Order: sequence, then structure tokens, then C-alpha cells
Amino acid sequence: MADRTYLDWPFFDDEHRAWAAEVEAVAATLPNHHGDTDAACRQLATLLGKAGLLQPTASADGSLDVRKLCLAREILARHNGLADFCFAMQGLGTGAISLFGTDAQKAAWLPKAQAGEAIAAFALTEPGSGSDVANNTMTATRDGDSYVLNGEKTWISNGGIADVYTLFARTNEQPGAKGMSAFVFTPDAAGFEIVERLETIAPHPLATLRFTDVRIPASAMIGTCGQGFKIAMSVLDVFRSTVAAAALGFARQALDAALERVVTRKVQGAALSELQMVQGHIADMALDIDASALLIYRAAWTRDNGASRVTREAAMAKLFATEQAQTVIDKAVQLFGGDGVKSGTTVERLYREIRALRIYEGATDVQKVVIARQCLKSFEGAAAC
Repeated sequence: MADRTYLDWPFFDDEHRAWAAEVEAVAATLPNHHGDTDAACRQLATLLGKAGLLQPTASADGSLDVRKLCLAREILARHNGLADFCFAMQGLGTGAISLFGTDAQKAAWLPKAQAGEAIAAFALTEPGSGSDVANNTMTATRDGDSYVLNGEKTWISNGGIADVYTLFARTNEQPGAKGMSAFVFTPDAAGFEIVERLETIAPHPLATLRFTDVRIPASAMIGTCGQGFKIAMSVLDVFRSTVAAAALGFARQALDAALERVVTRKVQGAALSELQMVQGHIADMALDIDASALLIYRAAWTRDNGASRVTREAAMAKLFATEQAQTVIDKAVQLFGGDGVKSGTTVERLYREIRALRIYEGATDVQKVVIARQCLKSFEGAAAC
């Protein structure tokens, strides 16, 4: 049984504790799939929507409760990695609409996403630019009452199965970050194609998308021209902490599995847990988990209590929690010995699932740059005073 004493921390109120219990109850009933990933994601989105768990992923007034998002991802990841993925993408895919969309855009997509009736995606990454978002090259050229899209996106989660994409393209008002805009896009437009479905060590729906003279109405723009980079960063500011929470859920599951293993496994007539070196590993794992949780829920609490941006806090949480979850899971594999690398075991699956979290929504090395720049900015601002 995973530790739940952290729910008594002052970061949470009774509403969050009740929400955690609700997610826990539903997560325990969700099916674990080992076959058709696309079909599994559609089924899980439907089940999460019917259970009401997707409600916090979107908000017509833009008031996203980040603590609820983090709690849901932590608990879902501990039970079912694909369910966590489905939950996360509903929020990430509609986050720009929640925060910056028009009333018409919100009415068209948020209720469907919350009900699990529409699969959402966030199309930002390109073949030539991952973390270097400002150098994206996909274009959106104004033509009367329309924009014409040309270019490619890749590593797009839910690519190929999404009903709605938040799409970023250059409208070229200015070079770099200031020349990007955001759009709502539906995949029924002529000229849109799925170029490739991408296979990874932990299966998720991923694809490369191509746009060739794809025409969309000007009303599809989210926010204003040139606001796309700000929109993308604002969405990531909210959801980056939730990536850390998913990593925390994986780490908690690994610790639970390791505890059961060392208590029940016998070595020379005694439980593995009696060895001091093993106890040292368990202590390190527990420490990393609690430290990660503190950083995650500090960032979420700060955002929920009125901070317009939590760039530094979210970057710290994402960096530390994902890196330490990898370490925790690696220790669990080691404690399982040969069984730890046996295909299909819990810790082997976690070993594959955790790796991508250190890359997407800002790789670890990028988070270090973000944190350093925020520190320098604060110091220089204080010095100027």
C-alpha cells in the first residue's frame, strides 16, 4: 500500500483529499491493456470521462486546479501508466483553449474533452526543433478569412487518434518566439496526413503529422497573432508539474514492489530486508520520493494560490522528480535481481515507462537552463533595486 500520509500536508485541503480518494477508487478498477494501444486509449478516455475524473483537465474560466491535476496523475500512474497518459493529454491538449480560447472554442471542445468524448493533442514539436520551440518552422499564412498551414509536427502524443489538436505555427509577425501563433485544428481538413506512427519502449499513440496547404478558418486562432509562444509556455507551466507527479506515481509503485520483494525474498535463510545495504537502498528510495513530492506540491500550491507563472518551481519539480524516479526504479530492478529484467514484470515495465518523462515537456538539461536563468533574473532584478 503506497504511503498516503503526504495528503495531510498543508498543501492540501479537504476537497483535495476527497478528490484523491475518488481517483484512487476509480484507478483501481481501470483495465490494464497489453494489445491495441489506440483502442486502449480511447477506452480509457471514455472510462475516465464517465467517472468524472477528466473534469479538472479543462476549465471555461481558465482556473485549473493544479493540485488536483497532480494528485490525479500521481495516483493514476501508480496504478496504470496508460490511464495517466490519457488523463494528461486531455489537459495538455485543451490547456490553451482553457487559458486563452474564445467562448466558442471553449463551448465546442472543453465539455467533449472532459466527458472523454473527444481525444485531445498538443502539436508543438517539429523534426528540426524539440526544446528549441522558438525556431519552429511550420507556417500559417493568412489568406482572406483563412490561414493556410504548411509544415510538419512530430512526436505528437495522441497523433493519429486525436479529434482536436492545439497547433502552433509561424504567422511571421516577428522572428523567433514572437512570430508564433496557436490554433485549434481538427484532422478532417484536406491536405492533412499522418506520415508515421512512432513506436517507443513504452507504447503510447505517437505520430508525425504533415500539413500541405491545409486551410483552416481564421476563427481557429487561439488568442492573438504572435501570442503562440506565450500560450505554449503558459500551458507547459501548468502541466510540467504534473509530469513530475506522474514520475512520483511510478516511483511509489516501484518502492511498494521493492518493499514486498525484500520482505518476502529469502537469502541464506533470512529476509532480504535484514541486509543493511538493502535497507540503505530502501531509505534512499523513500527519501527521493518525499523530496520529489515536496517540490511537486509546492509548485502546484504556488500556482493555485495566485502565481501567474511558476516557471522556476515547475522546472525544479519536473527535473528532480523525473530524475529521482528513474533512480528509485533502477534500485527496485536491482533488488529484484534477475526477475527485475524479466519482460512483463512490474519493475521492468516501470523501467521502460519512466525514461520518456526525463525528455518530454522539457528535457532535464533544458530544465537546468530554465532554473539557472530564473535564478539569474531574480538576482539581477534585486541588484537593480
